[in-house]
Amino acid sequence: MTKNRIPDEGVILNVNKPVGRTSFSVVAYVRKLTGIKKVGHAGALDPAADGILLVAIGRATKRIEKLMELEKEYVGNIKFGMTTDSFDAEGKIMDRRSCEGLNEDLIENELKYFVGEIEQVPPVFSALKYKGKPLYKYARKGIKIEPSPRKVRISKIALESFENDEARIRIVCSKGTYIRSIANDLGKAVGCGAFLNGLTRERIGNFLLKDSIGVEDLPVKIEELFEKN
Repeated sequence: MTKNRIPDEGVILNVNKPVGRTSFSVVAYVRKLTGIKKVGHAGALDPAADGILLVAIGRATKRIEKLMELEKEYVGNIKFGMTTDSFDAEGKIMDRRSCEGLNEDLIENELKYFVGEIEQVPPVFSALKYKGKPLYKYARKGIKIEPSPRKVRISKIALESFENDEARIRIVCSKGTYIRSIANDLGKAVGCGAFLNGLTRERIGNFLLKDSIGVEDLPVKIEELFEKN
């Protein structure tokens, strides 16, 4: 494929990134399939998460900043009874506690305090930069850098289910929100600790997961898009 076959306005692909794959690897794969270097994404997903990854090709990369401003919707599984240093299942277990007495009413009561504009401390294992390097690089070397709190907006947060000390929670939020931090903070609030045990991004603005393209279908989809030009 060549650049002269791409639409003048570029292309935005709504890709369903699978668990275990990095956002960068999806971008690299699209570059390989198209032969176009100008490819980027509008907001990364952790390797352990799945769901919508918007990939912009060509002139559509100019829209990335606006796409990143769009509201996002996630469904996360939060496991209670322990904490990890990364706030998710990939990290080292730091503490274990009993979940005796934990129930849906208690969780729903604490979730109320997350709605609106809140200050959130990002995980130390994150891609946020400190002196030009991602925080996770310091964390992996045992160097503790405390991220500064930052304001994010939670439009909606609701408990969908609770069973075996694990809650399924739906969250609608602004860009820059770390669902891992919400899991950790919720664990503190209910008194037994918690970590994020799975995450799916189901919506970015009007882009929906049900309309997304699987990574395995990208070769055919891209060929179809480019053949029209």
